[in-house]
Amino acid sequence: MAAQATFTAVEGFAKSAYHCSWPPKIVSSHRDLDFTQCFEHAVLLPVPLAIVILLGSAQIFFVSRRLKKPDSEGGLRWQERTKRNKSIAKTKGYLLSISALFTLVSLGLSFYHVRQHALSTVHYALLLLAELTLVHVTALNHYTSRTSSSLVLIFWPAYLLIFFVRLRTMIITGDLGRHLTHTLSGRLLLARESFWFLSIVTGMIDFVFELYSPEKRWKKFSAPWKKQGKIALEDEEDDEEEGVDCVDSLDGEGAVYAKNENGEIESPISTANIYEKLTFSWLTPLLSLGTRKFLGEEDMWALPASDSAEALSNKLAGTWQQEVNKVKAGQKKKASLTLAILRAFGTPYIIAGVFKSVYDILNFLQPQLLRLLLSFVSSYGTDQPMPPIAGFAISILMFLSANVATAILHQYFQRCFETTMRIRGGLVTLIYRKSLVLSNGEKSGRTTGDIVNLQSVDAVRIGDVCQYGHIAWSGPFQIIIAFISLYRLVGWQAFMGVAVMVISLPVNTVLSRINKRYQRQMMKIKDTRTRTMNEILNNIKSIKLYGWEKSFAQKIYDIRNNQELKMLRRIGINFAGVNFIWQGTPFLVAFSTFATFALTSDRPLTSEIIFPAISLFQLLSFPMAMFANIINSIIEASVSLGRLENFLSGEELDPNSRTVIRPIDDRQGGPKHGDPVVTIKKGEFKWLASATTPILQDIDLEVAKGELLAVIGRVGDGKSSLLGAMLGEMTRSDGSVTIRGNIAYFSQNSWILSATVKDNIVFGHRFDPEFYEQVLDACALRQDIAVLPEGDRTEVGEKGVSLSGGQKARISLARAVYSRADIYLLDDPLAAVDSHVGRHIFDNVIGPNGLLKGKARILCTNAVTFLPQADQIVMLRRGIILERGKYDEAMSNTSSELYKLITGLGKQSAKGGDESDGSSTPTVIEDETVDAEIDEEADVVDDSESLRKRKVYRRMSTATMRRSSVVSIRQAKRDAIRDLRESAKPKEHSEKGNVKREVYRDYIAAASKIGVAIFLLAMLAGQGLGIMSNFVLRSWASSNTGSQETTNVTRYLLIYGAVGLTGALLNVVSFATLKLIVALRSSRKLHDRAFGSLMRSPLSFFELTPTGRILNLFSRDIFVIDEVLIFALGSFFRTATQVVGTVFVIAFGAPFVLLVFIPLAFLYRLVMRYYLATSRELKRLDAISRSPIFSFFGETLSGLPVIRGYGQSTRFIANNEARIDRNQACYMPAMTINRWLAVRLEFLGSCLMFSTALVSVIALINYNNIDAGLVGLLMSYTISVTGTLNWLVRSASEVEQNIVSVERVLGYANLPSEAADYIPDKQPPSTWPEQGSIEFDNFSMRYRPELELCLRDVSFKINGGERVGVCGRTGAGKSSLTLALFRILEAAGGRILIDGIDISTIGLHDLRSVVSIIPQDPQLFEGSLRNNIDPTNAAPDADIWQALGQAHLKDHVHTNMGGSLDAEISEGGSNLSAGQRQLLCFARALLRKTKILVLDEATSSIDLETDEAVQQILRGSDFAGVTTITIAHRLNTIMDSDRVLVMSEGRVAEYDTPSALLENQDSVFASLVKEAGLGQGQGSTTASASATAPASRASSIKGKKQ
Repeated sequence: MAAQATFTAVEGFAKSAYHCSWPPKIVSSHRDLDFTQCFEHAVLLPVPLAIVILLGSAQIFFVSRRLKKPDSEGGLRWQERTKRNKSIAKTKGYLLSISALFTLVSLGLSFYHVRQHALSTVHYALLLLAELTLVHVTALNHYTSRTSSSLVLIFWPAYLLIFFVRLRTMIITGDLGRHLTHTLSGRLLLARESFWFLSIVTGMIDFVFELYSPEKRWKKFSAPWKKQGKIALEDEEDDEEEGVDCVDSLDGEGAVYAKNENGEIESPISTANIYEKLTFSWLTPLLSLGTRKFLGEEDMWALPASDSAEALSNKLAGTWQQEVNKVKAGQKKKASLTLAILRAFGTPYIIAGVFKSVYDILNFLQPQLLRLLLSFVSSYGTDQPMPPIAGFAISILMFLSANVATAILHQYFQRCFETTMRIRGGLVTLIYRKSLVLSNGEKSGRTTGDIVNLQSVDAVRIGDVCQYGHIAWSGPFQIIIAFISLYRLVGWQAFMGVAVMVISLPVNTVLSRINKRYQRQMMKIKDTRTRTMNEILNNIKSIKLYGWEKSFAQKIYDIRNNQELKMLRRIGINFAGVNFIWQGTPFLVAFSTFATFALTSDRPLTSEIIFPAISLFQLLSFPMAMFANIINSIIEASVSLGRLENFLSGEELDPNSRTVIRPIDDRQGGPKHGDPVVTIKKGEFKWLASATTPILQDIDLEVAKGELLAVIGRVGDGKSSLLGAMLGEMTRSDGSVTIRGNIAYFSQNSWILSATVKDNIVFGHRFDPEFYEQVLDACALRQDIAVLPEGDRTEVGEKGVSLSGGQKARISLARAVYSRADIYLLDDPLAAVDSHVGRHIFDNVIGPNGLLKGKARILCTNAVTFLPQADQIVMLRRGIILERGKYDEAMSNTSSELYKLITGLGKQSAKGGDESDGSSTPTVIEDETVDAEIDEEADVVDDSESLRKRKVYRRMSTATMRRSSVVSIRQAKRDAIRDLRESAKPKEHSEKGNVKREVYRDYIAAASKIGVAIFLLAMLAGQGLGIMSNFVLRSWASSNTGSQETTNVTRYLLIYGAVGLTGALLNVVSFATLKLIVALRSSRKLHDRAFGSLMRSPLSFFELTPTGRILNLFSRDIFVIDEVLIFALGSFFRTATQVVGTVFVIAFGAPFVLLVFIPLAFLYRLVMRYYLATSRELKRLDAISRSPIFSFFGETLSGLPVIRGYGQSTRFIANNEARIDRNQACYMPAMTINRWLAVRLEFLGSCLMFSTALVSVIALINYNNIDAGLVGLLMSYTISVTGTLNWLVRSASEVEQNIVSVERVLGYANLPSEAADYIPDKQPPSTWPEQGSIEFDNFSMRYRPELELCLRDVSFKINGGERVGVCGRTGAGKSSLTLALFRILEAAGGRILIDGIDISTIGLHDLRSVVSIIPQDPQLFEGSLRNNIDPTNAAPDADIWQALGQAHLKDHVHTNMGGSLDAEISEGGSNLSAGQRQLLCFARALLRKTKILVLDEATSSIDLETDEAVQQILRGSDFAGVTTITIAHRLNTIMDSDRVLVMSEGRVAEYDTPSALLENQDSVFASLVKEAGLGQGQGSTTASASATAPASRASSIKGKKQ
């Protein structure tokens, strides 16, 4: 009504000039394809101006308000610009002002004709207001925004178009012509319109300036003719710009990209204007760079702040917590991850849905325009042909609608892919955060592989479904629009097609349900394979040493080939059925519609009906085909959502299990010396909340600052559990735990990060160089660092694989010391180190004179040597504190359990029990400790220095133990990003440039060549028959043209039906062949080759390659080969045959259009080359940057207690986020580049369609002999070719991107291999070795070709049945001997003989199967007890039970594990104590019954009683005649050896009996014994003292020999 009133008010003025009436008439009846004068003046000219004034005023209002607000409330700030930028802002203001001035002149001139042209005066007044508004908008935008004003950029092109429409009307109507110059009125009119034109020209110049960002770095203009001097001085502006935190653009064209807070180049999308966003031109610099060089991570732009992993995880964590809170409040039964994701990331996705709906409507405009074009063509066969301009107008409309649809479609896609990225990033960080607080009970049911799978598969799957998720509603929406259009085209007969679809839906529903069931089973199988792979990789050293590669590989092959691939085959068969329904349905819909129409309608079936209908059927086929895929993806995602909901809802560690008073919250500023820091009252603890019996009970304990508490007990008595209770790792069922201060934790299994030695020690604290050096000395790391390739900057492999057990232990201890905490929880820190090193560490770190003397120290140990220096000793027995007291009190009460345990069955005075076993009396130990302390100080302070200076040194040492500060999270993230880029670790190998042809050839060879041939033939035949069916319809339409009814119905229906149905069947055959034969065969061969090669790789490969990288390849890349690549190949060949078919049809119908193909083909090739070069590298970078996420996650999961103990969870979350950001920074352009390509290709496709339409119209106008059926056929194909050509390049790119997975897998298939397992002509006799003698003959060895020798000219002989101990200082070459004996490393010179046979000449399996080892790090596998002891399943149960009995584990199995060999062992043996794990490894060696046994400090985690029993077994009848090599850190274990081999710097230093070596006071062995505190007094005394203890043992051995 308001519009009508307004219109009526001006109607009186306008009536005479414009012939206006209400409602206004839009299209002129007097001119072809033109608006009425009234519509142009009353609507077309003023309405856009009014909108601009309203929007501009609103923008000015809101920006002005935000400028007044503070930043915290979303306020804006006035940005400081450079001088040149300010000049540009002024230029834009001047241009708009000049434009307004010209408009003002036009307005003034319009008053002369105000009575005749009142609406013109209104128009100029509105234009003047609009331009003045834009002056203000431009100025505000330039100084408050980083992007150009969208309002200005949209207004001027749109207004220019309106100007041309008005100009055309004026020329046609004669309102503008030469005759106007004859009168004053006419000349004034011409002047008015000229100034209007000048106003628009000036505005367009402003538009050009506005295209550039307000932050653009403008270069100083200099005229080309201006002479340059030889020396150019920088002006002030250049100096000013140098100070701006920015860098030159990647393409070197002078644009500016700012840097973010981490120093990374900011993404240009943050400054891109609306047209750059619509066309994705902001990506062009990256593509340009990609054509000039191979892209690397340093070329990637940083993510926008809102898309960083931190921002995404905070959003999702917040919405998920809301769901969890609702469950806790009883408002709902189960937390919904779907709703949490929707709340966090749903808004842009909903906007994408709006774009999709607009695109769908625009997409169905094309068939309607085609119908109009065909009506235009048909009209030339009648008496009243339509005007030629109508044909051109329809062609232009088709072109414009196609391009508008393209722009909208790819904005929709962009938002979908951004949502995918956000969901994936948010979920991965949420999973990581959850894993840091997961309770032990919850984690015990999940392996590392299971949790990593949630990240690598489930999170990705949920994210990926969002890419096409809108098709779930858009598909049915498009189908409804298609049927409405069909109904309008053919009538009620279209509902026959609906009937066909309704019939097909129930079948599809059943198949979808089956698929969902299969997918669930598939995920479980994948979990099992990943879990088994993870176990193998974690325990690869043991597998290699025992020669078990074949049996473990068989486990993987069984899961992969007999379970996973069988399930894939079932899914493939099921999907082939779904594919047949969706391939056949569009044809059956068309057939039923045409058949019903032909049989029942009075109208003839002509081209105007057939070809628009075919266009609609083709539009129908896409949503129907995609609908099947998306339903399948939604099913997969729903399974993954369920798994993630289950994980995220899992039980967490109880935050109330202990009360922690941090120093920052402590009123006293932290505990003082003597204050209690650990208090446990009546504590009762369980590892699993559901457990019926507690692990620890009735625990009452108090530890004061400065106190050393020793906790002792047998294997499995609960020593580590007590520390777990203090750390909050256990569930507290009763009592209370109070911790006052910060904790440092040393875990029994030294946890080392895959980082530098320095990073492992500093561990997120601020670096203090002075104290750091002191820690290195105290922890005896100086010598180790000296031999490392790059000192403390050496990257240690995953889990510290490149370090010895002792080095790992000392680095872990150094980490604890460096943290300068208040409480130290030390779980047997000296078990893995040499005796003399253990003495040094105790004296300098743990003991009463060590660095930690002012701290509370809780030391769990099996050692008794250092107990005299403990302030308090606690003895645990089966989870209760059996006894407690001081050392003197315990030793004075000979009947106490504590005395019995300490003396080790009454022999303590004669021998020791652990690292430094064997000092005769406590007094001597204390004296030695003081001496050691003085000696240690003497290393730092010269002997000539006074005692006063020594005291000063001690005070300085204490001062350096002030509490350390932790680096900020921002700094941690920056450090992580820097370390990732600068890491010295071997980078994952990545090919460069085009994927080699050999990769494609190997892939086809892995598949079936016959299968590939059948697939291609079926595909080509199917496409050929599809084209033939359209030619049948064209022929039928031609025969019907001119007649009043449809002719030859039966004949054409039979032909059409037979051809169409056969084509659909052939398409299904091609798909089934591809999926069931080609895909499965290639998947099996490639996986088996790669995994077989991996298992044959030398151990050094696993030490240098992170487990996460290998797991990523065997999970993600194998998944791509199994499922993604095959669909990409199918899509490529299908679209390629469609393109060939389209070219054939166009060549047949309109050969002239092929001329357009020449430049278009050139442009396509150019775009493809430009795109593929960059796309390929981005995909590779995405794949490579994904691996560290999984590696780091795996590392985190194995070190959770340590991370939580140090309170470093936040820093690790930040580290994880840095890795995700790095991956997302590669993933984002890799996805967006597809949009860049599609916009350009679809524009070229619409050019082809436009060309075909124009050629048809021109030919019709000039020759009037064009067949409507042929035009319909041509246009049907060219409309579809727009999408087809796009999909061809996309699918070609998808193939090349995903074939990278084949390339990576083939890389593993060709890994360097160890020597052969078997050498048939060199196979030793089955009885070999009979004696077990070992001879090293001038043997030399190095770890890697580029490194120095680690063993040099080693020569010695061990007789069969001898027991030889090996000792030496750190880095002497002890462990290298083991590696040489097992040929883990090959000889660089010399040889090793076993019973006279050179071991380098025989197969590895023949060698490793006859030598057994009990390693220092006990490695167990998830599975049954039987499989852990005998993975080859070769031994009978009786032998296994006997081995368990000899290893003192039989009672434990019967009591605590159900008494069955099928008892479950958790991942890594986590349900056994460290000592029990070592005993299990001992049982393995007992079972193998080999002639040679190597013990690599095999009893370091075992208590004294069990150690004594084990030693008795080794000396008993079971090992009579067995050659035993004992590599010792604890010298007491080799004192009764037949001979001792002392290594030094890779050479044999000494080799003789222990007594002979001890008698020589200058021998290295004697000095080692003395350092370890195993002897005292003179040499003879030491020798006799040392010989006393093992006297009985030695005599028994000699007796046997005799």
